[in-house]
Amino acid sequence: MLENSNGSKVWYVADGWIPFKTADKDPSYVGHESLMILNYNDVLAKIYLDIYFENNDPIKNIELEVMPERVKCFRMDNPNDIGGVKLKRLEQYALRIKSNIDIVVQFGRMDITQPNLAYMGYIAFPGK
Repeated sequence: MLENSNGSKVWYVADGWIPFKTADKDPSYVGHESLMILNYNDVLAKIYLDIYFENNDPIKNIELEVMPERVKCFRMDNPNDIGGVKLKRLEQYALRIKSNIDIVVQFGRMDITQPNLAYMGYIAFPGK
């Protein structure tokens, strides 16, 4: 998958879809998605996020940063985490993550649309 590297400078997430916000049974569970970025390097990671939609033009070059040797979680339902962009719930989107250095990207979703709840987490697809 990744040759001669511990990460990649480009990553893709094809399945973004923020679920309902609260569960009927327990409102303390909040439906959300998170973009987790690991910067294992000893320099700052400067990241540019592109968001693609099914029926709208993309939003490109949203600037993010992850400090050296840190992990940072960006909540996709929190505009303050993603450059002021407000994503709609229940609307399909996809991401391209570009970085000045190799990083590792994981994506997760807390889906409360069914009684058992579900958490899905996966490593994003590394690009070139």
